[in-house]
Amino acid sequence: MSGGVDSSVAARLLAEQDFDLSAVFMRNWDTRDENGTDEGCEWKKDWEDVQRVCKVLDIPCRMIDLSREYWNRVFEPSLNVWEAGLTPNPDVWCNREIKFGALLERLPIENEKAWFATGHYARKTWSNHPRPRPQLRCAKDPIKDQSYYLSSISERSLARTLFPIGDFTKAEVRHLAKKYDLPTAERPESMGLCFIGEKTRFRDFLSSYLPPNPGPICDHVTQQQVGTHQGLWSYTIGQKAKIPGMSERLYVSGKNEDSNTIFVVPGGNTYRPVEWKMIWADSSIPGIEKGETFRGMAKIRHRQPLVPCTVSYDEHGLSITTDTPQKGVATGQVIAVWDGDWCLGCGLVDSASYVGELHFQTSADDNEAAFSVEKSGNYGAKMESRYVPPKRSSPKTRCGKEWIRTNPNGTVGAFQAHWNSLTQEQKDFYQRKDKIPVS
Repeated sequence: MSGGVDSSVAARLLAEQDFDLSAVFMRNWDTRDENGTDEGCEWKKDWEDVQRVCKVLDIPCRMIDLSREYWNRVFEPSLNVWEAGLTPNPDVWCNREIKFGALLERLPIENEKAWFATGHYARKTWSNHPRPRPQLRCAKDPIKDQSYYLSSISERSLARTLFPIGDFTKAEVRHLAKKYDLPTAERPESMGLCFIGEKTRFRDFLSSYLPPNPGPICDHVTQQQVGTHQGLWSYTIGQKAKIPGMSERLYVSGKNEDSNTIFVVPGGNTYRPVEWKMIWADSSIPGIEKGETFRGMAKIRHRQPLVPCTVSYDEHGLSITTDTPQKGVATGQVIAVWDGDWCLGCGLVDSASYVGELHFQTSADDNEAAFSVEKSGNYGAKMESRYVPPKRSSPKTRCGKEWIRTNPNGTVGAFQAHWNSLTQEQKDFYQRKDKIPVS
């Protein structure tokens, strides 16, 4: 139990089924920092809520300290990945290494009548072909479904696990909590990683553990430096980059570890059709043999919709090619694969590459700019589409409307070069709406 409404209702539902229940609370993070103060997740408040619920349900509860295991098996490995400029997902590995790993090592479930239950939004079924094996399924509530976070747990752990709230929506769980008068019925959802808390900026938190390694932030198209970063770990691909003095919305589009460079593009459309190389969670992959290819669904983020893909399996490993371009694909991310609502498992993005050549558009203040993407994954400079100022009013748009009068056949690339050549003072001129007509 976590102290939240989901695990509270899960326990109440199990109590109705005449199970001999015993609750366990995991303490995964030692909140005492180097100064001796308490920061990070409010585990004491969580533990108090667990005790309150268990008192209502009349079941025993205990706390198990797994902070050392969490540090060694989740947090420190994640730090190493962040420092290398990659993008780990500690929540996925916490489930595999801690909740369904270290905790079960402390609570060996060997008796066929013993079960391990959690408050996750997921479901489980069984398949008997070619042998009996558990199947992780999506929850009834597509918004709260947590099969992505559970995609790395082993079949052995899944076999003895129950998901009591998998057939309920979040609204129904809240209703049940109120119906049963559970102390956590009105408790808000916790967001973010437990070791950071909700008041701390992620980058500030990492800076207390990782040394600064300043490097350039460059425009991915022009290769011109537009800013400076404190380390490749300070940004992830797809993230908005706030750069002093830049009026445009810039987003991280790539990293180069050799040159310690972070690349950015205007707008948020850092879409890429990709082919992923993966490291699978288990030694065998359900439903696919080496040499085979099958159609499935995949995603690299919890709240991302499933996207159609082609999965290929050969002696070099597994590769996944999405039908449509994907946004913000970063090496080190967890990608999970589904066959319908059956979550087959997950792996790490070992590499992401462009498949063929793609012409796509990326927006900057709604100013459409066409880019060419080479097979190497680099942005080309073939911005030959004719520039057409968008309808929305912005400093860059006003500049474009003035520029197109003297360059009626000007291309997107030519205008982009013109805009980049302006000083900040010249760009600020276009902030004054009375200077340039916007209609």
